[in-house]
Amino acid sequence: MADFTLDARLEADTAPVAELTLSSLRLMKDARYPWAILIPRRAGVREIHGLTQADQRQLLAEITRLSAAMQQAWSADKMNVAALGNMVAQLHVHVIARFAGDAAWPGPVWGVGASEPYAAEALEATVARLSAALRSA
Repeated sequence: MADFTLDARLEADTAPVAELTLSSLRLMKDARYPWAILIPRRAGVREIHGLTQADQRQLLAEITRLSAAMQQAWSADKMNVAALGNMVAQLHVHVIARFAGDAAWPGPVWGVGASEPYAAEALEATVARLSAALRSA
């Protein structure tokens, strides 16, 4: 099997945060929501069922840890977790902190408004906040 390569669109749309046991953790460059992406470092995998059972368990553990960390760090009302893959086939899982009254509430974030890029300092601060939240989870 070929070596793992991050999809170009995921690389462009996200900022690196950390390398976990299975996944690369990246922050979506949309300042409207605390929005993280987990990308299992497995070449050619498009679906969760394409992972080994051990990798499936590890991915669930990473989703759970990240969700709890983000919910606490941002005092989120709800955590949204999704693996869509309609635009990018490479397996990746979205973990999004949601708030009653946010621009898309109570619906999904996709297709609602335009992405708002972070200012450089805000992106750096959000990456640091997510990294610290994960370390304390």
